[in-house]
Amino acid sequence: MADFESVILADPSSSLTATFVPSAGMIGTSLADGDDEFLGQRRGLDAYVTNGKTMGIPILYPWANRLSASEYESTGTVVTLTPGVGGVRADENGLPIHGVLAAYPGWQVTACSENTLTATVDFGAEPALLASFPFPHLLTQSITLNDRTLTIETTVTPTTQTAVPRCFGYHPYFTIPEVPRDQWRLTTPTMRHLALDGRGIPTGEHAPWPGTSEPLASATYDDGFDELPDGALFTLTGGDRRIEVAFETGYPAAQLFAPGSDDIIAIEPMAAPTDSLRRGDYRSAAPGRPATARFSITVT
Repeated sequence: MADFESVILADPSSSLTATFVPSAGMIGTSLADGDDEFLGQRRGLDAYVTNGKTMGIPILYPWANRLSASEYESTGTVVTLTPGVGGVRADENGLPIHGVLAAYPGWQVTACSENTLTATVDFGAEPALLASFPFPHLLTQSITLNDRTLTIETTVTPTTQTAVPRCFGYHPYFTIPEVPRDQWRLTTPTMRHLALDGRGIPTGEHAPWPGTSEPLASATYDDGFDELPDGALFTLTGGDRRIEVAFETGYPAAQLFAPGSDDIIAIEPMAAPTDSLRRGDYRSAAPGRPATARFSITVT
């Protein structure tokens, strides 16, 4: 397995650090305070690079989670996705999952300081990427670590007169070090719960989800949500530890994932619900008008 150069950001106001790997898809591999790690490591970076097995904070781009089939229509053109081609991966049901940038090596770092990192991907310059997502644009991640808060800002800038669908998301895995899962408490905002079929695809049915605060204990999640307002806040607490995940702007949908087999929970900001690229229910970045989404993680 090749070595990948990491960028370690240091919070100037605390001992918190964050680690990202630009040449492995700009994945965040660590958010730590000394020896205390707050990101789920799962199978590690090698498994992410070789098999797309997620860990840490991966970007899911240009669609988050699954599509209900391997085709979608774009501006009158039918796009066919082929697993194994152009970064497309399939889940256990053969559905395209998590977009095409898993472990993508083509991110270009454009700025870096002690506590900031900016990197880009030019979709318009990559024929393999355009074959799966035919919308030329510049994708930019700007990351800042300050005052115990990691902020990730994602900007989509169209580079032609074609609007760019925004269906992406992130898949941050969280853990509370040295605190048993049955002592964790998850607090969620008011939103709308989306019914999913056996493949994880929304059925169209939904129900209100009041803001809740419940012990995670043995509960499991693989649930989709929408109608989140800007500023929606999730918290995970345990012992004297607290993780806040704020959907600051541009993330009206979410996924919660907490398997019973691992002491982690994923709180996933999404620019559109699962399968939106096929259904057409998404917001777009218009030509000449870059669109930015931002979420943050605060550890105390």
